[in-house]
Amino acid sequence: MSEVKTLSAFFKENEIVKEPVKYVASKRYVGADGEPIEWELRALTNDEIETLQKWCTKKVPVKGTREYQTVFDRERFTTEFTLKSIVFPNLDDAELQTNRGVVGAEALLKDLLTPGELADLYLAASEASDFQTGMGDKIKAVKN
Repeated sequence: MSEVKTLSAFFKENEIVKEPVKYVASKRYVGADGEPIEWELRALTNDEIETLQKWCTKKVPVKGTREYQTVFDRERFTTEFTLKSIVFPNLDDAELQTNRGVVGAEALLKDLLTPGELADLYLAASEASDFQTGMGDKIKAVKN
């Protein structure tokens, strides 16, 4: 007996909402129970990622010509992608920024985490947006 294909499964009201992912970005920050504080990361939408990509892409003139070259600022994209993914802690919190002696969410993030922790956080943020599964795995799953 085969399953009847129906488009109603794709209706907005039938979509399973993706909850924020919990991730320990650093073991250096612990709660009252002595356990590391979990950060919350959300999945970005396709529109948000597209906007970030456009924002991080610039046209720069090629020396000696009248042509322009498109340059993608990968570091800026990585930072902004990570910042937009973070639900908790609130990196825009003025009290937290004042306590750490920084201004702005990006400065706070870089002050809170070591370079390795920050790189790992970007990977976790990517996974929160479902970038962890390669197409090869998806194709195998469909075939089986």
